[in-house]
Amino acid sequence: MSRTRTALLAAMALVAGATGTAFAVDPGSAGIAAVPCTVDYKIQNQWSTGFTAAVTVTNNSAAKSSWSLKWSYAGNQKVTSGWNAKISQSGAAVTAANETYNAQLATGGSVSFGFQGSYSGSNAIPATFTLDGVTCNVDGGPGGPTDPPDPGGPANRVNNPYEGAKVYVNPEWSANAAAEPGGSRVANQPTGVWLDRIAAINGAGGKMGLRDHLDEALRQKGSGELVVQFVIYNLPGRDCSALASNGELKADEIGRYKTEYIDPIKAILADSKYSSLRIVTTVEIDSLPNLVTNTGSRPTAVPQCDVMKANGNYVKGVGYALNKLGDVPNVYNYVDAGHHGWIGWDDNFGPTATIMKEAATAEGATVNDVHGFITNTANYSALKENNFTINDTVAGKSVRESKWVDWNRYLDELSYAQAFRSQLVSAGFDSNIGMLIDTSRNGWGGTARPTGPGATTSVDTYVDGGRYDRRFNAGNWCNQSGAGLGERPKAAPAAGIDAYVWMKPPGESDGASKQIPNDEGKGFDRMCDPTYTGNPRNNNNMSGALPDAPLSGHWFSAQFRQLMQNAYPPLS
Repeated sequence: MSRTRTALLAAMALVAGATGTAFAVDPGSAGIAAVPCTVDYKIQNQWSTGFTAAVTVTNNSAAKSSWSLKWSYAGNQKVTSGWNAKISQSGAAVTAANETYNAQLATGGSVSFGFQGSYSGSNAIPATFTLDGVTCNVDGGPGGPTDPPDPGGPANRVNNPYEGAKVYVNPEWSANAAAEPGGSRVANQPTGVWLDRIAAINGAGGKMGLRDHLDEALRQKGSGELVVQFVIYNLPGRDCSALASNGELKADEIGRYKTEYIDPIKAILADSKYSSLRIVTTVEIDSLPNLVTNTGSRPTAVPQCDVMKANGNYVKGVGYALNKLGDVPNVYNYVDAGHHGWIGWDDNFGPTATIMKEAATAEGATVNDVHGFITNTANYSALKENNFTINDTVAGKSVRESKWVDWNRYLDELSYAQAFRSQLVSAGFDSNIGMLIDTSRNGWGGTARPTGPGATTSVDTYVDGGRYDRRFNAGNWCNQSGAGLGERPKAAPAAGIDAYVWMKPPGESDGASKQIPNDEGKGFDRMCDPTYTGNPRNNNNMSGALPDAPLSGHWFSAQFRQLMQNAYPPLS
């Protein structure tokens, strides 16, 4: 939220249905003496009987080894739960005291916490706060100054950011595409920009940084609306089940993730210079579903995923990112929701929605910080399988019994995304959430594309002969042989779907096919090795990966040419 210096005695009443922030003039304000502390009290979400609030306290006096903030409500507000502080209430009086991990409060330092509460009637911002008995927000005058809600704030986001808008074309990806024979046919397509390490924020290896892309987006925008897409992808212990995309941060470096990665991104996105852009973030792909499918006693379990489930840093990291980025009024957060070949089974489907809700209410985030979800990011699952249905029976067996479907309830991404959207709403997300589907590499066209179902001699010949997706197994994810460009990006293509997008830039590798020393934190995963015979996560099938692949994110010319050749719809 933007901040303006406000006359100290200015005040406004906040009635039910309004949101706002109470804060004191900062110590540097001309002509006003420094105050010992300031309080930013922001109502993040409010409904007819309850609300959530985020509070940030800044200490302008001597450093503290512990702290206690107190305030009183003028109405009947009751705190029902809280996080990052020990919160108690007696009548109208509320006390928030430090936890052990945030007890230190340096001079000039800040600490944040949040809570959920109930109310009826009005829900006014408290007029006075005291930090360890000293009044904040007041300089001898009555009441506490307030900052009105920002115009065009989160409540004013459009329902579907893609409708009526152009989408940003990354000039770096466009140049790589155009340099390939025939690449000019797709070089003007919009793709996601991946912020996959701290250095990417300012530009790594001579590439454009976040501000560079935003400045270019303003140039492309002109007088209309424009969406610019960023992938937020740098969790501690990132991608615990796929070594090719492991990141730079160790499993316990949640502090660095917050202060060195998310906070700088938020600061840039919040620059008023970019307020006219619609900024879509895809938040931390391949993270939360790992906590469901690749932990515990399952055959697919990976020790690194057990670590991330135990330390909670995936949940905390996603929650922190949603909270901070969700404060920027023109940012639309879409959380990664895997794909049908990962989450479509009964024992994965519901639990994944549940952990999405857990992350969306962690670290001060609320479900209102989530605009939607994205499926099939950087994956290959077909958008729609037309040659058979999940209800077909062949030779006395259901299609679900085939080796390819393997009892999954979904055959393709469109049916999965629409069904998972309903599950997410049931889990507590807003009924207006929208879904994105990454169609960058799921076309499966070319001469091998089936034109009808397979032979009915068995359920396997029926499914295998008719399926567009020609992977050995739906769990294969690395540089897949035979893949093609999918549906071109478009807004509102189907019920509940905000857009088809190319979030993964076609032609950028999923991982190296052999060990390549690097300073990007990227390991070698055998799933990127064409000779690999598999593991329980792909039912011990061949990897299906292309040979001679570079590190993940690096340009892979042979893959891009294959994607164009097998595009569906075909390229003209």
